[in-house]
Amino acid sequence: MSASTPLPHPLVRTPEEWRVALAALGERPFRAMPVFQWIHRRGVMDARQMSDLPIALRDKLYEEGLAPVLETTTVRRSLDDTRKLLVQFADGATVETVLIPSVSGPGSAAEQNADAAAADLDEDDAAPEVRRVTQCISTQVGCAMGCVFCASGVAGLKRHLGSHEIVSQVLEGRNALDPSEQLRNIVLMGMGEPLHNYDETARTLRLLNHKDGINLSTRRVTVSTSGLVPEIDRLGKEFAGQVTLAISLHATTDERRTALMPINKKYPIGELLAALRRYPLPKRRRFTIEFTLVAGQNDDVAEARRLASLLRGMPVKINLIPMNPIEASTLAPPDLSGVLAFQKVLLDAGYSCFVRRRRGDDVDAACGQLALLGAKPRPKRPFASDKS
Repeated sequence: MSASTPLPHPLVRTPEEWRVALAALGERPFRAMPVFQWIHRRGVMDARQMSDLPIALRDKLYEEGLAPVLETTTVRRSLDDTRKLLVQFADGATVETVLIPSVSGPGSAAEQNADAAAADLDEDDAAPEVRRVTQCISTQVGCAMGCVFCASGVAGLKRHLGSHEIVSQVLEGRNALDPSEQLRNIVLMGMGEPLHNYDETARTLRLLNHKDGINLSTRRVTVSTSGLVPEIDRLGKEFAGQVTLAISLHATTDERRTALMPINKKYPIGELLAALRRYPLPKRRRFTIEFTLVAGQNDDVAEARRLASLLRGMPVKINLIPMNPIEASTLAPPDLSGVLAFQKVLLDAGYSCFVRRRRGDDVDAACGQLALLGAKPRPKRPFASDKS
């Protein structure tokens, strides 16, 4: 690293970057790894609490900016033990992050596919008495994508989060676990489009995977995207296809997908699927196709048949997500019989297809329900079935 290159925020420096920073402070470089591990292994974000470092060094690090960047202001706990944490940053901006404990036991296929939305995970090595937790983290304050079934974008994008603010959600969430719980999976599916904030997302991924830090396998970290094609290509190149992708598809025709997801106008379905075919996915790995079912819009068996045809030959599994209600829309989920009929078409076509469990919806922590406090919806063109 060049001496003229500005260092990132102290919370997200690599050990190599810490060596440079410590040298600039007149400190010995061997302290770099202990500082890094205090942050990422122990979850300590306040330099003054790093008890085995010299006091003078702790003071220097604190003055350098090594201090918490967020505060948890509210925790809402669901009847199913899902927890939604409202966290606030120094500028007053808030986002939500969610802790989703397993309900079927460690390593269950249902939990891996329904809650983590991750690719085929390796065998879980957690002790039998440990309860696995998936954390859903946010990458932006608000969202620019404007998907009509998602509360995160009702007021548009306020700002990107820095990687220090994204990683801090993980450290804060891990510190908030019950004694019997262990953080096992991270999904970048909270507020915001991760690939719209590419550079900060990429640094976050490298830190989550760092062997001397949080040390989560790339198989246990999932990036969800609405389909930003250039950034999908970039992610595949820079991470050699190792990052698990969940694709928010939600429709099989460009007309319908553009109505649900305005980003489709820029990157239509054909371009998105071509990007997935280019993605250097390792053998025996699959994409997760996320398909939110909205009553009267994309939930009939004809749509299911088109989806089966559209994905033919691609390494995918499909998560069906009955829309979770949001205040900004009168759109609603289909009834269960319709969801199961949709799923049956895909199962009969040979796909792995799962219906996402509703987790935490009693505290507005379910998929698509994370929202800015006090956000007012932007005007949007109503559907034929949305007359409000």
